[in-house]
Amino acid sequence: MPPRLAIVLKGYPRLSETFIAQEIRALEMRGFELCIFSLRHPYDPASHPIHAEIEAPVYYLPEYVHDDPSRVLGAALRLCWKAGFWRALLSFGADLLHEPTRNRMRRFAQALVMAREMPSSVEHYYAHFMHTPSSVCYYASIINRQSWSISAHAKDVWTISERELRKKLSASDWVVTCTAANASYLSSLSTVADKVSLLYHGLDFSRFDRNDAVAAERDGNDADDAVRLISVGRAVDKKGYDVLLAALAELPPTLCWRFVHIGGGELFEALQAQARVLGLEDRIEWLGALPQTEVLAQYRKADLFVLPSKISADGDRDGLPNVLMEAQSQALACLSTNISGIPELIIHAESGWLVEQKDNRELAAALERLISDPELRSRLGQAGYARVTQEFSMERGIDKLVQRLQQSVERGHGR
Repeated sequence: MPPRLAIVLKGYPRLSETFIAQEIRALEMRGFELCIFSLRHPYDPASHPIHAEIEAPVYYLPEYVHDDPSRVLGAALRLCWKAGFWRALLSFGADLLHEPTRNRMRRFAQALVMAREMPSSVEHYYAHFMHTPSSVCYYASIINRQSWSISAHAKDVWTISERELRKKLSASDWVVTCTAANASYLSSLSTVADKVSLLYHGLDFSRFDRNDAVAAERDGNDADDAVRLISVGRAVDKKGYDVLLAALAELPPTLCWRFVHIGGGELFEALQAQARVLGLEDRIEWLGALPQTEVLAQYRKADLFVLPSKISADGDRDGLPNVLMEAQSQALACLSTNISGIPELIIHAESGWLVEQKDNRELAAALERLISDPELRSRLGQAGYARVTQEFSMERGIDKLVQRLQQSVERGHGR
C-alpha cells in the first residue's frame, strides 16, 4: 500500500540511533505504511540487523546543494506556483535573518526537494530531532500544507535558540520527548498546555533477551580476576570519556581491571592519546563501532558498565541513553552521572550508581568501590534488570505514539 506517514531523519541507517530503527519497525508491525526521508546518506560501516527488517522506502535528500543543484532548482520551479511555497520562503527569510548560515539555506533547499518528491499518499510528517530534521520538515509542511509532529531527544533540545523552539512548538501538531527534563523545558516554551508529552523509547526486550547463564557466571567471578569495565558511546565531549580516563588513572595500581570502549567519534584519537599519556593503554581495548549483535556479546562478557555523561559547554547532553537500558537488560551493573534523564532510569545505590558529572575523583571512588565489591555489582545489576524490564519496555511508548500518529494521519486523510 502507498505510504501515509513520512518519517524525517538526519541520517539513515545509523548505528547510534538503533532506538529510531526499533521504533520504525514497531510502527510497521502496527500497520503503518511508511516512507523515510533522510538528510544524509549512511556513513557507518555496518548497520543493525533491524534495518534489514524495515520495509519502508528511503528517499535521500541532497546533503549539500552543490551535490545536486539541478534537483533543488527543479523542485523550486515546480513548487513556485503553490501559495505554500511563498509562505515557506517568507518564513525561511525571517529565520535566515536570525541565523545567516549556509546550514539554514541548506535546510530550505532540502525542504524543497522533500516537498516536491513527497508521495501524494502521505498525510502526516514525523521528524526525529528538533533541530535540522524539524527545520526541513517545517518548511516542507508549509509548502504542502501538511500536518507534522516532532520527537525531541537531547542535543536538539538544548543547543538551539528558544525562538526556534517556540516556532516549531507552535507550528507542529504535537511533540514527544524522551526525558522529563526535556518535557518540562519544552512545555515552558509552549502556549498550548498539552503540546508536549513524555515518551520513553524503551527497549524491545525480545532483541535484548537476558542470558541467565552469563549473569550467573558474572555473579560468581573470582575476586582475583580482572574486572571487565565496558562503555558504549561515541567519542564526543558529552560522553565524558576524558573524565573517565582521568578517574581510571587515579585507581590504586593493585586494583585488577580492564576497560573496553565501543564506538567511533571525533575524539577517538585524542582519547587514545590521553590514555597513553596516563599510562593506561595496556588496560584498554578500543574496539571502534560494532554492529549490535557484537555489542550485545560484549555486554555479556562485562562486569560493570560505565557512562560518565556530562553537559558540554554548548549545552549538548545525553537524554536517556539507550546503552544504559541495553546494559541493564543483561543484568549488568551501571555507573553513570546524575544529569538529564539518567536519574529517571537509575535510582542511585538501588538500581545502579550515580555520581556528579565532570568529577573524576568521585568517579574514581565509585569505580574502586564497585570493582572491589562483586556482591554490590550483582545486586545493582539484578535491580537494574528488574526496573528496566518493568518500567522501560518499548511497548509502552509505542502504544502512546501509535495513538498520536493515528490521530494525525486520520486528520490528514479528512482534509
